[in-house]
Amino acid sequence: MAEQHHHLFHHNKDGESSVDGENPVDYKEEEKHNKHLEELGGLGGATAGTYALHEKHEAKKDPEQAHKHKVEEEIAAAAGVGDGGYAFHEHHEKKEAKKEDEEANGKKDHHLF
Repeated sequence: MAEQHHHLFHHNKDGESSVDGENPVDYKEEEKHNKHLEELGGLGGATAGTYALHEKHEAKKDPEQAHKHKVEEEIAAAAGVGDGGYAFHEHHEKKEAKKEDEEANGKKDHHLF
């Protein structure tokens, strides 16, 4: 079974891309948008990781509330992993948009084998 990607963008019968069948797709703008989202995902991951380290420090500093800080540390760590995964996803979307832009402009991959 062929793998299908579901996007907001669709191709017309004559091969021209469009959004909802009206305007042509600007792949450069899509690539720029994905790059922006990738950077935001990385920033969110770094922020969550920093907060997790802060909560780990607070757990050592405040033994009465250590359990609460441990729980918040784990939540922040999970959020950081999720944001890293999102950044990774957007990186691949950016690469796909770049490839589609090259295909739309007539550039072809030159493989030796």
